[in-house]
Amino acid sequence: MVSTPELRDLPRPPTPKRSFDVAIIGAGILGNALAVALAKQGRDVLLLERDLSEPNRIVGELLQPGGVRALHELGLEGCLEGIDAVPCHGYQVRYHDDPVHIPYAPDENGVRPQGRSFHHGRFIQKLRAASKATKGVTMVEATVSKNLVKNSASGHIIGVRCTLKGTKDEICYFAALTVVADGCKSNIRSEFITKQVQVKSNFFGLELIDTKMPLKNHGIVCLSNRAPVLIYQIGTHETRALVDIQGKAPSQADGSLKSYMLGAVLPTLPEDVKPSFKKAVEDSKSIRSMPNSWLPPTMNQTPGVMFLGDSMNMRHPLTGGGMTVAFNDVVLIRDLLKDVEDLEDTDLVLEKLFDFHWKRRNLTSVVNILAQALYALFAANDPNLAVLQKGCFAYFQRGGVCIDHPVGLLSGMLRRPLVLYTHFFLVAFYSIWIMYKTTSPFLWPVCFFRSFAVFYTACVVILPYIWSELQ
Repeated sequence: MVSTPELRDLPRPPTPKRSFDVAIIGAGILGNALAVALAKQGRDVLLLERDLSEPNRIVGELLQPGGVRALHELGLEGCLEGIDAVPCHGYQVRYHDDPVHIPYAPDENGVRPQGRSFHHGRFIQKLRAASKATKGVTMVEATVSKNLVKNSASGHIIGVRCTLKGTKDEICYFAALTVVADGCKSNIRSEFITKQVQVKSNFFGLELIDTKMPLKNHGIVCLSNRAPVLIYQIGTHETRALVDIQGKAPSQADGSLKSYMLGAVLPTLPEDVKPSFKKAVEDSKSIRSMPNSWLPPTMNQTPGVMFLGDSMNMRHPLTGGGMTVAFNDVVLIRDLLKDVEDLEDTDLVLEKLFDFHWKRRNLTSVVNILAQALYALFAANDPNLAVLQKGCFAYFQRGGVCIDHPVGLLSGMLRRPLVLYTHFFLVAFYSIWIMYKTTSPFLWPVCFFRSFAVFYTACVVILPYIWSELQ
């Protein structure tokens, strides 16, 4: 049995203390890491969370090697211990049950890095325990109002309004810098960020028990005529299966969703996985879901407040890049703010946030664009995308840099956007060549005209995301 700390019975904050250097809304992945990082700089940090009981989510369970490295830089690597976390060495991509092995690429020392997969809630509780144990962090269980406290004269954000757990009275905490890290469903975002969250599909998650994996310690991506299925181990006995469904999902109430899982999804899975997947579907009273959201990054420009994590930037979770982005953002923010003695110097803080917006792009633009573009190819919901999907798989089969560079980008270890653009368009041209190769010469005139449509589709897939990252 794996246990995690119970944090709900925290003492009330020292009263009448109401003023802090930093107030962080959300004790999730990013909030806890940032609280520890800033407190170690000598800041007085308030960490607010609506509910400190262990969360139960179906995403945020795979930390890529680039995220593991950032966790070490923050001194939080111990949070991966004691939660039954499983090493992850890469992926196996299966195209209509034809597999290709994609291990994580060796680093500059020739060592292949590891990711880690785990139960999300257990990891969160370890991070919260680390925050609680850090001098300078005050953790409070409270619901924060969407209306932040403003200086009526300057318009600067100067704190938060919240209601403590178990009370009905609203109180205010004041801070030189308020960090909004309240996740994908942020109720504060709309006043400060005009970009809209886009949701084109949902992940439906199942927990499989004692599954025999086709390739141990690897994530499995199953490609077929439908949207992709992602499978990875999250504990000694537990394996997560995430089924992507585009558009309106079948109903759970009338049993249509279970029928879809058994009739349409089950036949596309590896033989070793089918028994446990079938049992999980049949035993499940309700199959949980999570929207797959896209939100381009926005520069923080309001004095006194900073948006981070999913409240500011989201991408499709297919590539498992969200936590890697979050921890690396914390490392960058920590380093940029270390020389700022007074966070009430809002002009200087905004300068640092301007630097943050552009410096984070080497990693985050790679993760964001790759996640969205790779999902479009893997979902392949039109004939031209199907050509690109087939070509992408054939490209991986070439091995060498054709897998080392893409998986290096995906893992957060290779942070060069130009490498991503190069490989994406190489995949597009290779897909067109594969189309010719597998078509009768008599139909090559048709392929000639279709090749323009395929290349146009590739441009439509990636160019809007590149543009969104340049703003």
